[in-house]
Amino acid sequence: MWNFLRRRTLTQWIVVAMFAGVAIGVMFPAFAVSLLPISTAFIRVIKSIIVPLIFGTLVVGIAGHGDDMKRVGRLALKSIIYFEIVTTLALFLGLLTVNVMKPGVGAALAVPAAGATPPASEPVTFASVLEHIVPQSFFDAAGRNEMLQIVFWSVLFAIGLTQVRGRPKETMLGFCEAVAEVMFKFTGIVMKFAPFAVAAALAVTVGKPGGLRNLQSLALVVVTLYVALVAFGLFVLYPVARIARVPIGAFIAAVKEPALIAFSTASSEAALPKAMERMEALGVPRRIVAFVMPTGYSFNLDGSTLYLSVASIFVAQASGISLSLGQQLLMMLTLMLTSKGVAGVPRASLVILMGTVASFHLPIEAAIALIGVDVLMDMARTTVNLIGNCLATVVMARWEGDFDDARAVVTKTAQAA
Repeated sequence: MWNFLRRRTLTQWIVVAMFAGVAIGVMFPAFAVSLLPISTAFIRVIKSIIVPLIFGTLVVGIAGHGDDMKRVGRLALKSIIYFEIVTTLALFLGLLTVNVMKPGVGAALAVPAAGATPPASEPVTFASVLEHIVPQSFFDAAGRNEMLQIVFWSVLFAIGLTQVRGRPKETMLGFCEAVAEVMFKFTGIVMKFAPFAVAAALAVTVGKPGGLRNLQSLALVVVTLYVALVAFGLFVLYPVARIARVPIGAFIAAVKEPALIAFSTASSEAALPKAMERMEALGVPRRIVAFVMPTGYSFNLDGSTLYLSVASIFVAQASGISLSLGQQLLMMLTLMLTSKGVAGVPRASLVILMGTVASFHLPIEAAIALIGVDVLMDMARTTVNLIGNCLATVVMARWEGDFDDARAVVTKTAQAA
């Protein structure tokens, strides 16, 4: 029995915790509400991860690849431009979908504390955005979890580090890399307690008056995400493939197996080796696959960025807080920056979501409630991340004039056979 329990994955335990939390909330509502400190403690630990994780990954992601960027040159510039355009489209498509479907309206998963509501009456101007972005102190911004300020300072720090040569650069880069690696492990340890937080959060959600209605809202946000991801595939990825003259049939045949691996395991890493192998067999040169695919897992997380836009607005809706268009756009800018560089961290999107919600002074109890359905959303967004990065390698090969059409035909024929 003990061996059987030890072999269960975190995803499986979270699924069990979902049902356990709902059952506790239905059968023992008074006791369920008393479990709030468990989810609150989990929230505090998650918030403590955000600053060092973002700082370490951004500095390493920029300064650690500075020399590679210079060598690769044109390919690096084209890739980054492509990544930013596509991920921005993903953010705004998610923003449009969540505002149309409104999955959090009426949920009341969290009641904002006094003074927590963002000042909707203040107009969002360039001057106010600039003041919000630039910190007067990194430590002040870190203490208040101001993600946009932390990202701004970290990017400038990383750019400055690329200008340094010799031992000072190696020492600082090694320190930041060590911080990032430790925080990866730290996140892994914290996430082992996620099933308890999930059970407690769902128990509190269901145990409160109107709890079952709140559960319906969580189901609706899953549906909203899937609708947005399908729309992203149809209205962004497919047109990009057509414009870049990607052989659709051969591409689908090549990406099918790694996509199934990504969906079933909810792990990009599990599917990455097979995806790289398939793209090379499809006709993308190895040098492009080797650069674009790993870089894409830091800068081209289409599914994750779309999820973040849906989830962040859902939190505001479920908290009964109305965000102006300007505030939503500022939130999208924050997400566009903070979502970079954390690929490979288990439940990394949760960490980014917590940081963004906290920096906009929204109650994060609603975000914690999303953990209960995160398994279902993680499978879909991971699959879209993988497909988006596979497509990016083919687009870059086309852009560079190095795509081998003959190999694509062979790949399609072999897969059909």
